[in-house]
Amino acid sequence: MLLHTFYHEPLAQASYLVGCQATGEALVIDPNRSLDQYIEFAQAKGLRITAVAETHIHADFVSGSRELAQRTGAQLYLSDMGPAEWKYTYAAEAGAILLKDHDAFHIGNILVQALHTPGHTPEHLSFLITDTAAANEPIGLFTGDFIFVGDVGRPDLLERAAGVQGTMEQSARQLFHSLQMTRELPDYLQIWPGHGAGSACGRALGAIPQTTIGYERRFNWAFTTTDEAAFVQAVLEGQPEPPFYFAQMKRVNKVGPAMLGAQALPPQETLEQLQRQLDDKRRVIDTRPADRYADGYIPGTINIPLNGSFLTWAGWLLPYEHPFVLIADQTEVQEAQQALQLIGLDQFAGYLPTEIIQQWKEAGLPLEHLQAMGAAELCQRIGQGELPVIDVRGASEYREGHIHGAINIPVGYLEQQLLKIPAGQDVVVHCQAGARSAIAASILAAHGFKQHINMKDGFAAWEKAGLPVEKERLTGTH
Repeated sequence: MLLHTFYHEPLAQASYLVGCQATGEALVIDPNRSLDQYIEFAQAKGLRITAVAETHIHADFVSGSRELAQRTGAQLYLSDMGPAEWKYTYAAEAGAILLKDHDAFHIGNILVQALHTPGHTPEHLSFLITDTAAANEPIGLFTGDFIFVGDVGRPDLLERAAGVQGTMEQSARQLFHSLQMTRELPDYLQIWPGHGAGSACGRALGAIPQTTIGYERRFNWAFTTTDEAAFVQAVLEGQPEPPFYFAQMKRVNKVGPAMLGAQALPPQETLEQLQRQLDDKRRVIDTRPADRYADGYIPGTINIPLNGSFLTWAGWLLPYEHPFVLIADQTEVQEAQQALQLIGLDQFAGYLPTEIIQQWKEAGLPLEHLQAMGAAELCQRIGQGELPVIDVRGASEYREGHIHGAINIPVGYLEQQLLKIPAGQDVVVHCQAGARSAIAASILAAHGFKQHINMKDGFAAWEKAGLPVEKERLTGTH
């Protein structure tokens, strides 16, 4: 048996290839849209991808299962569990085999058994793996978004992201009972999760790539909480805001993602085309680092730096229904396109190289600048009530500690709550360390709020300096 992990750092997403070296067959579990990585790895190891399987309908990335199965001629395996409204609608068209609880199939000498583990989603499966050539007992469990290192999959996404009201508590109770089911599994069993630290599919995932069921039983808070009511309260408490794009991903992955095929780069646009895009209120994203953007940017653009958080904020801020344009270094355009496709942002209509900033200036067009100051510089004016404060961190971060009188609007919700921003006066915008507030400052500027100051070192610097902090501690069981 051969096992290989493909880990996408920005999404904190793991997919896996399991191969039977005796027969040359391989199974890919939870692939994303970067299909070449799986095909090339299999070829390098002398394997044929004969099966593709999904643990559940994903919310944080577009599944590559359907297209990978089509490209390789592999058999597609999907869940047949859960209510009708949350089953795959494209399964028959794709020729998928639908799996129920305890259904099994073979990849050469490897036995794959589906276990229904609802909670994160109603249809969720985990895959129990037995290398029958070496043992008659299982070696590991692919848990998808069921069990993570140190945490479990959040059960609130159907309600908070997909809008299915009244499902959070029910899902949390299902998750509790799924965890009880694992008590029958041996301590030595390896756990291969679908996500690592940084994923929004859980609250506090560990950064270690794998674990064992025995270790999690001892040290994972979710296993040590034995009262169902207490577990439900704890697992729903303090979950981060799900990005807007999660709802889109749920829909896309349920009905069947579009096939990408070979993709050409979007065209390079001109200064005149950029002006028309801005006049038409199309979204233009400047991907330069925040400090370069602040030093001079084209009015109406929004700054999302092309770094490890790019996909998260692109998913929050880019429209799925309209084309958009990027300002990016030419060497990074393909990287940006491939990243955006992972979350279904396929409406990438064009790009402009970063030299457009200088061309804009040379054409006699105005550049704007973002004002930034440190916490120490701002504390006196804030303390005297001269400056309203907008805290763009998450709600749970805000409750843990905030500046007196600060208005909490998480950056992803800022455009929907602009009426809360005081107009016609200086306003301070801050997050924890300065990255999110830089994005927020660009959003405010694009919507005509010119009198704002980015607290560049964030709440962390405010707190470190011993400046006044209000706290509203959460009362959880872990």
